[in-house]
Amino acid sequence: MRGAEKGKSFLWFLIILGAICGSLIGDAIGNNFSFLNFFKNSYSVGMTEPVILNLKVVVLTLGAKFSINIMTIIGIIVAIILYRRY
Repeated sequence: MRGAEKGKSFLWFLIILGAICGSLIGDAIGNNFSFLNFFKNSYSVGMTEPVILNLKVVVLTLGAKFSINIMTIIGIIVAIILYRRY
């Protein structure tokens, strides 16, 4: 199956998997090699405090925070390339 024949949910699965693997590889490289420590540096994107919506019957807590490093971005790019190629 080529990229156009597969579902979008499979693409999102690969993107999330690529981000997780890239982040883990970046942490491992940054911890083991001191001259490649910049692979470990991550930047946080998102809300610092969650938004709480109290409706008296239900309390909703909403929040999202992403930690992105260089290897996370590379992992996402590799996942998209693999999706389109295979």
